[in-house]
Amino acid sequence: MIDAQSYVRQIAEEARQAASKLAIAPGARRDAALLSAAEAIRSDADAIAAANQADVLAAKDAGLSAAMIDRLTLTDKRIEAMATALESIARQPDPVGKSIAAYYRPNGLRVEKRRVPLGVVAIIYESRPNVTADAAGLCIKSGNAVILRGGKEALQSNLAIARSLSKGLSQADLPDNVITMIDRTEHEIVPALAQAEGLIDLIIPRGGESLIRAVVQAATIPVIKHYAGNCHIYVHADADLTKAERIILNAKCQRPGVCNAVETLLIDAAIAEEFLPVIARKLIDAGVELRGCEKSCKIVPEMKPASQQDWFAEYLALILAVKVVNSLDEAIEHINTYGSHHTDAIITENISAADRFVSLVDSSSVMVNASTRFSDGGEYGLGAEVGISTDKLHARGPMGAEDLTTYKWIVTGNGHIRE
Repeated sequence: MIDAQSYVRQIAEEARQAASKLAIAPGARRDAALLSAAEAIRSDADAIAAANQADVLAAKDAGLSAAMIDRLTLTDKRIEAMATALESIARQPDPVGKSIAAYYRPNGLRVEKRRVPLGVVAIIYESRPNVTADAAGLCIKSGNAVILRGGKEALQSNLAIARSLSKGLSQADLPDNVITMIDRTEHEIVPALAQAEGLIDLIIPRGGESLIRAVVQAATIPVIKHYAGNCHIYVHADADLTKAERIILNAKCQRPGVCNAVETLLIDAAIAEEFLPVIARKLIDAGVELRGCEKSCKIVPEMKPASQQDWFAEYLALILAVKVVNSLDEAIEHINTYGSHHTDAIITENISAADRFVSLVDSSSVMVNASTRFSDGGEYGLGAEVGISTDKLHARGPMGAEDLTTYKWIVTGNGHIRE
C-alpha cells in the first residue's frame, strides 16, 4: 500500500524547487516553452490519439456514461485545439511582475502592488484530458509549478500529453518538475495533496460534485471550486423569439455533457402560450426530455412533471427543466434560489430588464442574448481555463493565467523611518 503522505511530500518538494526557478524565468522563456509544447502536441498527435483510444475503449467496457465518454474523447480537432490554446496563452501579456498599482506617499515612500506567482498549484480532475494541457499551460504562463492528478479513466491520454509538454520545457531549458503528472491512481493521494500545507499553495478540483466535496472536506490548503453547473436561460416578455430559439437549442444540445450547458429554461408567462409549444417541439425533435412545472405541462402535455429536485439538477444530458414564471423578479429569485452561481442568461430586447438581471443574478457569469456555452476561458480570450470558479475569493468564473497569481506589496524608501 502506498504511503500517500510521503509520496506527495516528495513530489511537492520537487515542484516547489522548480517553482522558485520558474518564478524568475523571463516571460519570453516561459512563452517559448508553451510554443514548443504546442508543436510537440502536433507532432505527437498520433501517439496521443492512440493512447486516448485505449482509454475510451476501456471506459466503454467499464460502462461509463455517454457524457463522461464524450468528455474523455480526443478527436483530431480537440488535439489541435490543445496546441492552439497553448499558442494563445503564449501570446497573452505576461501577468508575472505586472504592476497593479504604484504611487508615492506624502513622505516620499513609493508603494507598489505587483503580481507574483502563487507557487505550486495542484489540479485534480476527471475525464477531460485536454485539462492536462490547458492547466499546465496556464501555470507555466503564470510562473507556477503544477501537480496534475487526472482520473484513472484518462490516465494513458494524460501521460501522453504530459510527455509532449515536457518536451516544451526541455527545449526552453526549464526544470522538468514544473509539471508533475501523477501516474498513480490510489484514492489516498487526493487527500494527501489537499493537506500538503507549506508545499502546495492552491488545489483546484474539476469534476463531479462528489469529487469536489471530498477535496473540500479533506483540505487544509485553499481550494477553488464549483460544485455544479446548473445554468439557466430566462426568456423575458420582450425577447426576440427567433434569437431565443437559436440560443436555447445551442445551449442545451450542442454539447450537453459540459458544465456550461443550460439545465433549466424559464419562460415569462406573457409569452409562454406562444413560445413554449414552438421551442418544446424543437427540443423534443432534438432528443431532449422535458420536465416541466404545472403550467408548462398544461401548455405542452408531452412534458414530464418536474419534481423539486429537478430545479437543482445538473443533468449533463439531453434533459431540460422548464418553468413558467410571472415576472423578471420571479426568474431572478428562482435562479438565485436553485442555481449554482455558474452561468445564467436572459434573452430580451429590454435594456432595463437586462440591466436588472445582470445586477441581481448572483452568478460568476451572466449572459445577455447569448448562449451559456460561451462561459469558457478560451471564449473569454484567456487562451484556456484552469477551471470555472463559483467562489467569490480569490477568483470567479473562468480562470486564466492572471487568476493564478497573487500579489505582494513593494515599498521603496530612501532611509525612511517611521516617527
